[in-house]
Amino acid sequence: MRPNVIREKLDAGEPTLSTHIHSVWPAEIEALGHTGLYDYVEFVAEYGPSDLHDLDNMCRAAELFGMGSMIKIDQSLMPFLAQRGIGAGYGSVLFTDCRSLDEVHECIRAATPDHPDHGGLYGVATRRNSYMGYGGSQEYVDAVGDTVLAFMIEKKGAVDNLEQILSEKKVEMVQWGGADFSMNIGQPRNMGHPDVVAAKKRTFEVAIQMGVPPRAEINSADETKEYLDMGVRHFSVGTDITILHGFWQKEGEGIRKALGGS
Repeated sequence: MRPNVIREKLDAGEPTLSTHIHSVWPAEIEALGHTGLYDYVEFVAEYGPSDLHDLDNMCRAAELFGMGSMIKIDQSLMPFLAQRGIGAGYGSVLFTDCRSLDEVHECIRAATPDHPDHGGLYGVATRRNSYMGYGGSQEYVDAVGDTVLAFMIEKKGAVDNLEQILSEKKVEMVQWGGADFSMNIGQPRNMGHPDVVAAKKRTFEVAIQMGVPPRAEINSADETKEYLDMGVRHFSVGTDITILHGFWQKEGEGIRKALGGS
């Protein structure tokens, strides 16, 4: 069994750095690995198209560089994608759209072993994480049980029930989702709305107080100070498609200007 890099970092109380990818091209992950700077890569499967072969190949690429991997999944396909992601080798699952502790418990059961010590629904399945003889063994149970379970706090219900949700010991990391929250309260993309600002502040402060690591999504290193001052030590910077768009926009405008275009 390969070590779960994200689990090791969390258990040791060490900070983590990741980035998001929409593309399933493993070369992107290899390019990331060559920097030697990132602890794990997050595939935002909720946003990008993929098949099951892609999940395997992305995990293989991350493992080549000793990086961990996280998969963000749709709520509507939660049990299936959570289990297939773990089976492909993802060391963490980021669950979306939960509104209550009951919904959080559904996610936890889907992603934890079908074993008396865990009480989950993940049984023996010969996937990438169980080839060559250890499917169903204690090692297999331990490995599935080691998956880091992270949760988006992005619905009003989740913010209202925040203390209850964070009291669940299997909620091991949280991520604020301002876009979803603002839409959920009838203020789509109005990130400056007082209710959105207050919910974001509450999410980070309560998570830190209760000892559940919050992760901040940022677009550049310049944005770290706000979160570091709050006590945040986990960051995910940028998204591949946004990075490409930003480069093409800036350089294209510069070249058009040099050519005398508008």
